[in-house]
Amino acid sequence: MTPGIYLLHKPVGDTSFSFVQAAIESMRAAQPHRRPRVCHGGTLDPFAHGLLLLLVGSATRLFDHLHEVPKVYEATVRWGAETDNGDLHGKVISTGDASRLSADRLDEAIATFIGWQEQVPPATSAKRIGGERAYTKAHRGESVELPPSRVYLHEATWLSHDLPGESRLRVVVRGGYYVRALARDLGRLLACGAHLTALHRTAIGPWADPGSGNSIELHGRDLLPWLPSRLVSDQDVGELRGNRTIPRGELLPPDWVLPQGFPEPELCVRAFHLGRFVFLLRLTDRGLQVMRELPDGP
Repeated sequence: MTPGIYLLHKPVGDTSFSFVQAAIESMRAAQPHRRPRVCHGGTLDPFAHGLLLLLVGSATRLFDHLHEVPKVYEATVRWGAETDNGDLHGKVISTGDASRLSADRLDEAIATFIGWQEQVPPATSAKRIGGERAYTKAHRGESVELPPSRVYLHEATWLSHDLPGESRLRVVVRGGYYVRALARDLGRLLACGAHLTALHRTAIGPWADPGSGNSIELHGRDLLPWLPSRLVSDQDVGELRGNRTIPRGELLPPDWVLPQGFPEPELCVRAFHLGRFVFLLRLTDRGLQVMRELPDGP
């Protein structure tokens, strides 16, 4: 696997890390004397399926910027019971009467979650507590209390209802959002309890789930296409590697535009040299400075 971002489909049951481990083993077998650099671009729970990003080589340095763009999910919400982890494999901790739910009432309820909110992650989330994943502590039976996080829900649309049993929901969110927590909070708001029985991540930014058994490689201008770019010369590269500022110059517009009203990402600039993505730059009053160098030009 060459440096870049790979779009994969994770099926139900597999863990996100199993794909990272498989990539590392494959790369070690091909080049035993090199240390592979691989990470995923945001975990998917084992019960969920859909788009998983694998970042390889210096593309791993782009990880933080993947959380700034829309992630699209389709979820099935089961009404009448809340589970301790928010999905169908959890232990039921409370039940309620869902017989009075209606499409209109659900429209009103979901509208209250649009925008920026404080959300408490599920106890079995991948958040760290004292350097350890929350789900590791929860699986040992330890009590887990996570502080709320600032999250953003851009759009939420009910796709179908089979009331009082379940409903299907499509959401567009910013990175860090837990759809399991949304189902939990909807159930509490409606006083009936709720959890997820299915979750499909259909897209991240401009990239769609490639489907079972398929993969897509992304390199060069296909990486972080929501950011503006600048072409840099040999001299610019030398200045930047010397930790010096270069003039702003001509910035080319993004190759992909975020949905209207979606929060703007941190203003960074992709620098391309001879067609290779070599730097992520910070725009300052004095010009452009290095934020991250990508030595293998993913």
